[in-house]
Amino acid sequence: MSVNHKAGFVNIIGCPNVGKSTLMNALVGERLSIITSKAQTTRHRIMGIVSDEHSQIVFSDTPGIIKPLYKLQEKMMQFVITALSDADLFLLITDIFEDIKLEESYLTKLQKTQTPILILVNKMDIATPEKLEAKINEWKERLPLAEILPISALHKFNLEKVMQRIIELLPVGNAFYDKNEYTDKPERFFVCEIIREKILMNYQKEIPYSVEVVVNSFKEEEKIIKIQADILVERDSQKGIIIGNKGAALKKVGTQARVDLEKFFAKQIYLELFVKVDKDWRSNDRRLGAFGY
Repeated sequence: MSVNHKAGFVNIIGCPNVGKSTLMNALVGERLSIITSKAQTTRHRIMGIVSDEHSQIVFSDTPGIIKPLYKLQEKMMQFVITALSDADLFLLITDIFEDIKLEESYLTKLQKTQTPILILVNKMDIATPEKLEAKINEWKERLPLAEILPISALHKFNLEKVMQRIIELLPVGNAFYDKNEYTDKPERFFVCEIIREKILMNYQKEIPYSVEVVVNSFKEEEKIIKIQADILVERDSQKGIIIGNKGAALKKVGTQARVDLEKFFAKQIYLELFVKVDKDWRSNDRRLGAFGY
């Protein structure tokens, strides 16, 4: 390990739908955080680790900041509060459309922190120069000590500069994880996330937010991985919607998830899905604890 080896925790925070997960995946180069256009896609803190000979960056993607309406959302916001206290550097993601509507309590925490903040103004590829300048000035007023960079996470514009600044701002220190690791999450976690992403894509209204996915078995053989998972819903009526007419909706989710899982694991996947009712799991402390919240 070189004398000037840099290592640290970079926590990604921001409101829903500003591109946090897209950015994390672009920086880490692996599909770690699920990305859909719906709010509250990310429910946990997901770590992505980028290492080379001279540095190790531990990125942490967090749920979008919201006002919690039920217990699951309260638990999700706890991940954000933790992220505000254990970083070597904050990446605050916003975009050119977003009004500065971060809850005051979060803004106040960021105004008081001694930790460096990089504000990344995303979606610059669809901004006029005037709009971009106005947005940058708005943030300068709110967080005068922060450094601001315009980016496009989708088109990877300015991301090399972001990585360069991150490394410059990190403290000197030894690596926290093995240099070959790229996440702290187990394989089953990503199976759940990929299945949940397909549910977010295929169902409307409250359905995706009432769903949790549990992997019961993950058997890896030489040429194939055999996975059996349950999709949990809160009510019988939701179970019917997930399954669909003659099982067509569930089959579609299974097929889409299998395609992505085969890409993720670079192996053939056999995926078996069942739908079960777990009444009011989103409001039950014991059940939320069992699901890692």
